[in-house]
Amino acid sequence: MIKFKFKTQTISRCVLAASAIFTVHTGKAQNKLDEYIRQGLSSNQSITQQNFLLEKNMYALQDAKSMFLPDITFSTTYTKAHGGRTIDFPAADLLNGAYATLNQLTGTNSFPQLQNQHILINPDNFYDAKFRTTLPILNAELIYNKRIRQQQIDLQKTEVLLYKRELVKEVKTAYYNYLKAMNAAKIYESSLRLVEEGQRINTKLFENSKVNRTVVLRSQNEVSRINASLVTATKNAESARYYFNFLLNRPLTDSIQTDDITELPAQEQLRENNVSGREELSKLKIAKDINGNLTGLAKSYLIPKIGTSLDLGSQAFDWRFNTQSRYYFLGVSLEWNLFSFGKHNYRIKQTLSDQQALVAQTDYVQQQLLTELKVKQAGMQSALAEYDAAKSQLTTSKTYYSDMLKLYKEGMAIYIELLDAQNQWIDAQLHANIALFDTWIAHTAIERANASFTIQ
Repeated sequence: MIKFKFKTQTISRCVLAASAIFTVHTGKAQNKLDEYIRQGLSSNQSITQQNFLLEKNMYALQDAKSMFLPDITFSTTYTKAHGGRTIDFPAADLLNGAYATLNQLTGTNSFPQLQNQHILINPDNFYDAKFRTTLPILNAELIYNKRIRQQQIDLQKTEVLLYKRELVKEVKTAYYNYLKAMNAAKIYESSLRLVEEGQRINTKLFENSKVNRTVVLRSQNEVSRINASLVTATKNAESARYYFNFLLNRPLTDSIQTDDITELPAQEQLRENNVSGREELSKLKIAKDINGNLTGLAKSYLIPKIGTSLDLGSQAFDWRFNTQSRYYFLGVSLEWNLFSFGKHNYRIKQTLSDQQALVAQTDYVQQQLLTELKVKQAGMQSALAEYDAAKSQLTTSKTYYSDMLKLYKEGMAIYIELLDAQNQWIDAQLHANIALFDTWIAHTAIERANASFTIQ
């Protein structure tokens, strides 16, 4: 009969590691994850880029509003001319004869002889300086343009919210994957201590000729196998940490504080079938509103454009500035497109076609999003089923290992049987760890599918 003792502390640690996976508590908040989500929403580069685009659209709206305000410009011209076209005025031919007669009658030279004039059309040494103020009184294009700019801001806000919601899903998924990898590494660490203790015991037994060399070699192989698995799990945890920190725009090697997640997520969302909160549908609704204003813009040619302008300036030759050179010029303009060979009608038909396309796209996207939600809910049900199976498997494998360990101690079981029970227990712990966090990942996918997560 073979009798020996495993170290009690080693066995106890392994049991506690396995038991912690399925200890279910309710109502525990994931405070650290919530804080990481807030950090991600404030520092993620993709969201920062979208906020810059939002800022650009806000400036575009201010630009559209400024079109309704007066526009004041200053302009001046100065011309120096010589040659070119002239206007001939026969002053001598018209007046010299009459002037000569008048001089004879009066006996004076009061009426001089004139020369025929050649007047330049181009003004010579002439300036014109003025302030021009223009103000639109009625312009439907400006009104529709302002509305469209405002809706583009709403569209970009929805785009930012969409990026944030996707980031929340990615951060949560990366966080749970990191916890999954970290717990797997802990399971392998406790398993490594277990198989190292088994190797120590089997070596002692071999030295006392109680077992053959095969048992010792198999023990050594198990230590090597678990050690290799531990290295792989550790590297997987490092990779998960790198990706998580990347999402938060932090140094990749920063440590991650974790919550003690041993509970199942809430299951109320399994029964919700509402996707009306999805930003994709909001974007389509805003797009339809924009298209409606584009239709109005295409029809705005029916409304005349009325504007006014006022010029305050001075113009004269030889840089003179006096009461004669100063002037004002007030004007009111009306522009009304009466006929354009149907080009406006074609534009209207294009916008109406776009409107119908958006309606069809909305119906399709809504059905697509509802299908996505159903698929995610089915994935959640599958994850819960895996969880129940893993919990049962963990309980039975732990019992099986405990029983087989007793039999092996009493010499009633061979080492291969104990090893099989041990491996089943290790696999059950790993499966349990995966099943637990897969339920949280599935829950996160449902949150994304029905837009139920509240974004601050």
